[in-house]
Formats: sequence, structure tokens, C-alpha cells
Amino acid sequence: MSGDASGTVSPTGPVVPTQVGLTPEHGLRLLHEMLRIRRFEEKCAELYSVGKIRGFLHLYIGEEAVAVGAMQALRQDDAVVATYREHGHALARGIAMNRLMAEMYGKQEGCSRGRGGSMHVFDVDTRFYGGNAIVGGGLPIAIGLALADKMQQRQRVTACFFGDGAVAEGEFHESLNLAALWKLPVLFCCENNLYAMGTRLDRAQSQTDLATKARSYLLPAEPVDGMDVLAVETASRRAAETVRRGNGPMFLELRTYRFRAHSMFDAELYRDKSEVELWKQRDPIATFTATLKRRNLATDALIAAVDVSVSDEIDQSVQFADAGTWEPVSDLLRDVYTPSEPRQPAQKDVV
Repeated sequence: MSGDASGTVSPTGPVVPTQVGLTPEHGLRLLHEMLRIRRFEEKCAELYSVGKIRGFLHLYIGEEAVAVGAMQALRQDDAVVATYREHGHALARGIAMNRLMAEMYGKQEGCSRGRGGSMHVFDVDTRFYGGNAIVGGGLPIAIGLALADKMQQRQRVTACFFGDGAVAEGEFHESLNLAALWKLPVLFCCENNLYAMGTRLDRAQSQTDLATKARSYLLPAEPVDGMDVLAVETASRRAAETVRRGNGPMFLELRTYRFRAHSMFDAELYRDKSEVELWKQRDPIATFTATLKRRNLATDALIAAVDVSVSDEIDQSVQFADAGTWEPVSDLLRDVYTPSEPRQPAQKDVV
């Protein structure tokens, strides 16, 4: 990464080129998935502002190409471990939007029965293991899942998503070391959006090429243009198949950028507005839409129809969440404490 005196940062160095073939059907599917994430996040920001979503909220706007591209490489029985900025991963993985929106509301119809909220999305049916609020907290979980698969000789992949801020955590180094040492089937997906909360990457890391850092553990690693959904899909498919064949872990540094603040509480005083506007010129949805039109793979009418269908789905998910129910107070201790057995009176010693 490079930075100038004004604090503007941009990715440098080679990235994986776009190689995946593109048909009209596949192109529209990728666009549809990215639009679902973008519109969902925009609606969540709106609902947060009126108090229907509470707690912390970390939006994925700008990073949609990473989740959508990477999920194309995964099978139904693979596992996904994500961060607290995970709504995009959850939607791309296949968690129903109704259940996800209900979870955002804290309603018991949510995928975590309303107990997880924004940062702790979980869904056993799609093997989606968080949503983890602790920075780097998902890395050891991914190691455990992958170790179980290897011991059971299952040809599965565990995709572990984490941000560049996690690279400063001990779990990052411990997990990469164990994955390499034991040749575990983990696909490490580092979403490098250049900022760990409010700290710019080059102010926290002496080595800002995170793929190089991963190689120090003898992991095959490569940087990828995280603003290009086709580049992400190409790299993810190749890496996932390598991992699936039993060749050990791989590391992708997905160079991306979040257009919104770290969270809804963030005053965003650490970066210039001009920097954000510069990155918005590489908006993954806008650039991919232009690619589809340039290659005559989609018309304006088809693209508009996709946007309308997404808007309808968003409206339905809000209606579903609004109509949802709160967990009864009597259930507050459910799954927190094991129900205690009635105590039997102690028998008196018989003399």
C-alpha cells in the first residue's frame, strides 16, 4: 500500500487478473447478489436511524464484490466464518433476507432467534459460523472446523473472512502457523479495506503487503482486486479447489474499501472525503454494470428489473421483521444456564 502526505491511500502491486468466463445469466446473478447486499445495507442504515435496529452496526457498502465473488467458489457443505461486518457474507451465502432482517431487529424469527443481532449472525443450515464481534476471533474457530474436516477425511473447505486489523492480533499468527503446520483445508480471505477501525494500515503495519506477511508462514498467498467481482471469483475458485485437494491452506488478500464509516457511531475523522470519493469511482456495482453493458450481456431494462426485484425483496424483509415477535421474558435464561435438577433432601446418617 502507498500513502501520500494528505493521508490518501491506494493499493499497489500486482493483483490477480480477471479470468473467469462470463455469460449473461452468470453476470446478472452476480449483479443481483451485489445489489441485494448494497440495498440491504442502505435499508439497515435507514432503520438504525429511526431506532428499529439497535446496538452496533457495521456496514459492508463498497465491499460487495468480495463476498459475492468468494461465495461462488464454495459448496453447500463448506463452512464460512465471518467478522462482525458480515451481513454481506450472510446474504451471499444464502441466509434468507427475511430471517437476516428479523435478526437485525432482534426478533425471534431471526436466524439467531434475535439473540445475535448485527454482529453475531449464525445459521447452521448454511454452515455460517458467525458473525464474531472480537477482532480476529473467527480465525481459531476456522482452524477447529478445518481440523475436524481433516480428521474425518471430508473434502471440505472452511472460508475464513477477516479484516486487515486482525493481522495485528495474535490469533492471526497462531492460526496461520497451525494451518500451515497441519496442512488444514482453510481458505483465508483477508478483506483489506485499508483501515482497522480508524487506523490506516501503513500506520499500524511495517509490512503493508499482507500477502507477503502470510507467505512468511509458508502459505501460498496472492493479492486480489477486491473491487472486481470477477477477479475475486477467479482467485477464490482456484484457491478453494487447491485447498479442497488436500494441499493445505491458501491466503487471499482482497484489496477493497468501505465507503461508509467503520460503524454508525464512527465520526470518520481519520480519512479525507476526497479519498472516499476517489475509491467510489471504483464502485464494484457500477463498474460491473458497465462491464455487462459494454459486453452486451445485459440491457438497461434487464438491469432495472434486477434493481426492482431487489427493492421488492427488501420491502418484504422489513415487513417480515416488523411483524416479528420478541422473545418472551421467560426465555431470557434459555441456552444461558443448564436447567438445574430439583435438589433431593440429604439423607441423614443412620447410626
